[in-house]
Amino acid sequence: MNTKRLYHIIEWTVTLSACGYLAWRLATYDDYASLWASLEGMNWTQWAAIGLCIALMPVNMGLEAWRWKTLVPMGWTDAHRQVYYSKMAGLITPWRLGEYPARAVLRGEWKQTISMGIVASATMTAAIVIAGVAAIGGLCLCEETRIAQLLDSRYWIMIVAVLAALALMGAAGWRIGSHFSDMPAGLIGIHIGQSFMRLCCWCIQLALVLYALGVFFHLTSFICDLFVYYLLVTITPNVPIAEAGVRGVWAMELFGSVNAALAGVLLWVINSLLPCVVWPFLRGLKH
Repeated sequence: MNTKRLYHIIEWTVTLSACGYLAWRLATYDDYASLWASLEGMNWTQWAAIGLCIALMPVNMGLEAWRWKTLVPMGWTDAHRQVYYSKMAGLITPWRLGEYPARAVLRGEWKQTISMGIVASATMTAAIVIAGVAAIGGLCLCEETRIAQLLDSRYWIMIVAVLAALALMGAAGWRIGSHFSDMPAGLIGIHIGQSFMRLCCWCIQLALVLYALGVFFHLTSFICDLFVYYLLVTITPNVPIAEAGVRGVWAMELFGSVNAALAGVLLWVINSLLPCVVWPFLRGLKH
């Protein structure tokens, strides 16, 4: 069997597996009643917020394509095809380990793709951690009572342990990525900046969904909470099958509303499942 045919088989296996997983998740979701009840009470501005959030999904994916083509020079079409396809592979593999191998399948080049994938993951994590830690500092300065409530949470013992493990794993991954890529420091700084832009897009989307579902907030602490939320989601060990639940739990913990949990799940659907639906339309585009 030649390499091209093998890659084609892998491509379709991932595609069909992702579609099957998506169908299973939709069929087994057991809280549609709460979803419909929240949606029925929304006014036109809240629906507009949901529409804007969905419209930002391709912006989010475009920022990831931009990040990817910065590391691995290619055309915009190729970058988008690889990014959307990798979403499906990440959906059906533990800890999203399949994302960068999936991009390698479409590129037909493994060593550079995997090493650049390590760098891309490290810079995204760095942006999230820097913004999240700065946001926690902001909460300490602005709302001593609020941060005290957070620090009393039983989850923080786990968070500190996971953050220490993440730092060790990140350091090891960075060394591996640097060994293969030999990237200049300036390019790494640019990539962290691009990663921060993508993080801001996520935060805007989450804010829109929270507004749409009637979660009210104080603006200053709310902006900090958005960055803290993504820090918590990032450092909490999870697999794709449980990711929606993890996001919902942290949203409810930070924003203090059951509807916030629903907002976290809904945003996961928009940013993780919708790209899987878009992929078949991108597959046939010319390179």
